[in-house]
Amino acid sequence: MSISVAIDGPAGAGKSTIANIIATKFNLMYINTGSMYRAVTLMSLRNNINYKDVNSVCDLTNSLDMYFKGESLIVNGEDVSEEIRSIEVSNNVSNYAAIPEVREILVKLQQDIANKYDVIMDGRDIGTVVLKNSPLKFFLTASAEERAKRRYEELKEKCIVVEYNNILNDILKRDYIDSNREVNPLRKAHDAIEIDSSKLSIDDVISVISGYIEDYMKNQI
Repeated sequence: MSISVAIDGPAGAGKSTIANIIATKFNLMYINTGSMYRAVTLMSLRNNINYKDVNSVCDLTNSLDMYFKGESLIVNGEDVSEEIRSIEVSNNVSNYAAIPEVREILVKLQQDIANKYDVIMDGRDIGTVVLKNSPLKFFLTASAEERAKRRYEELKEKCIVVEYNNILNDILKRDYIDSNREVNPLRKAHDAIEIDSSKLSIDDVISVISGYIEDYMKNQI
């Protein structure tokens, strides 16, 4: 029995944290698609490639040797897991992720992985595009204010000096770009279960998603 789980939602909704825990609990391969777009953004910024230079960004994307090792993303032999979470990458990733040709390259890679393994993926277009035939789709959201608060606390723990209002404005900007891009915008799949985590703990969300997965597995026996 093969399993594919799709989790979509806006920036800062807790998708990565939840997906990682679910992956461990059900022995699934966790594919953080957002990290893949962040890696393209990081490498483009390092090479001074503007997102408007589509051909160069695509050439760069095709040149990347990218794979996950546990919770880490390895790109061209380098663990970039920390650097792709930088403020600079966060502020630019939506522009690079909106490039249709880049999305086509990465979606194909993600689908190839899903065809070979039991997976859980999180991102913006997993339930609507990448794993559109998955029977287990979730749309995880939270208020912009709550997502900004979580991001603020995360950065503060890393001793990174930031302003809450700046983070909130960045999240609102990313929400707009992600939801209004022409190709594969952020939206809830018609058959996805929506979970508002604004007032839920991580354990609460895990419990809800786990219940659906367990019911699905029982029905497949």
